[in-house]
Amino acid sequence: MAWLITGGAGYIGAHVVRAMTEAGERTVVYDDLSTGIAERVPPGVPLEVGSTLDRARLDRALAGHGITGVVHLAAKKQVGESVDRPLHYYRENVEGLRVLLEAVTAAGVPSFVLSSSAAVYGMPDVDLVTEDTPCAPMSPYGETKLAGEWLVRATGRATGLSTASLRYFNVAGAASPELADTGVSNLVPMVFERLTEGASPRVFGDDYPTPDGTCVRDYIHVVDLAEAHVAAARALETSPGRDLTLNIGRGEGVSVREMIDRINAITGHDRPPTVTPRRPGDPARVVASADRVATELGWKARYDVQDMITSAWEGWVRLHPEAARH
Repeated sequence: MAWLITGGAGYIGAHVVRAMTEAGERTVVYDDLSTGIAERVPPGVPLEVGSTLDRARLDRALAGHGITGVVHLAAKKQVGESVDRPLHYYRENVEGLRVLLEAVTAAGVPSFVLSSSAAVYGMPDVDLVTEDTPCAPMSPYGETKLAGEWLVRATGRATGLSTASLRYFNVAGAASPELADTGVSNLVPMVFERLTEGASPRVFGDDYPTPDGTCVRDYIHVVDLAEAHVAAARALETSPGRDLTLNIGRGEGVSVREMIDRINAITGHDRPPTVTPRRPGDPARVVASADRVATELGWKARYDVQDMITSAWEGWVRLHPEAARH
């Protein structure tokens, strides 16, 4: 098999490329480098620079490398930005996917893995979110992910394309410092940034109906997430015609306050958080049921929250040496 990894120069994508390569799969990265970093692509892995909106370039990449499977991670992913720029998000995330699927089906590629998100669920009122929990996304970002799942599933049914949609929960950690998350839109790097500035971490609301009043989330190590992609890719290879929709999480909730306390302890800081008003649309609790992925793929998360924070901090300090002095 030869797998095209769209967005393979990004934070998650680079981990997927590494995991797929280490598993013996041949990989090719396709990335427009708008947020991806070319240096993340391992030596020997071809890098095709282009947009998923560029059909001609996609056709050349698929044919030129003899691609037999696609893992599609390329997308815009900032919830707040999606509210401000919905047309941009629908163009990049939905139209880009439509163009890619046209190219994939025209080339006769048999397998397709989609990067989806727990954002499709919105504000679920359940202790554990299963794949059958009703989807009610609360942002254009979440809407584009759900629309993407529909588009992938419909294409599979119409053409015989084998598909898997993986709904990521809260991703953190790094396989090695050079692959660390360079953004500050997720909780762990947001806290790191505040600590590096000598400021207190922020908690957005402490009056939720949870044990300590702060939001509860399911955190998944990016290495575990990458290995789930390998498992999904191989499931599609060995069982053509499959249509999978799977949560990728640990099934364990951790509150924002608990995460900040752990980050303080692991990084050697002692900065209690400052409570600020709630952010619109933040659900109180979103924790995955990981039963179906265990049954379908034989996959289970191996790393815990301490592993996530420790590995992420090593990468943060590499990028921000001043952090070690605070």
